[in-house]
Amino acid sequence: MAKGYALEKFELQLLYVPPAFARHVAALLVLPVLPLLLATYLPCHVKRLTKHPMLVGVKFLALAHLLANGMLTDVLLFVGFLLWAILGRTSLKRRALTPPASAKGPIINHVIVIVGGLGLYAALMMGLHLRLFGVAPFG
Repeated sequence: MAKGYALEKFELQLLYVPPAFARHVAALLVLPVLPLLLATYLPCHVKRLTKHPMLVGVKFLALAHLLANGMLTDVLLFVGFLLWAILGRTSLKRRALTPPASAKGPIINHVIVIVGGLGLYAALMMGLHLRLFGVAPFG
């Protein structure tokens, strides 16, 4: 998927022009994504409240990128992510799941989720996004 996305970046087709404020709103929407991703792997209150934090995080990520990017390749990629997350969440709701034995977890898990997630977010905003994906969020 990443290779196909990279190949299509050479043929840029604009579908819509995002409004000027969209990048700032997108930055706020992406803020909970990395803490949610970390919460997927650690027992904590976030996991208990969201049932599947990764799917919630992917929805935020996709919506933020759709708001801030109007290129065809971006729309196809992030609509695909959004549909995957919606279908995954719908599938989870239809299954009879047993709750995890210890959804609370130790306090260090909550610290890791919040501090670690926000630290990763800061690293992405300060240049890691550019190095990994070739696009500066505020460039």
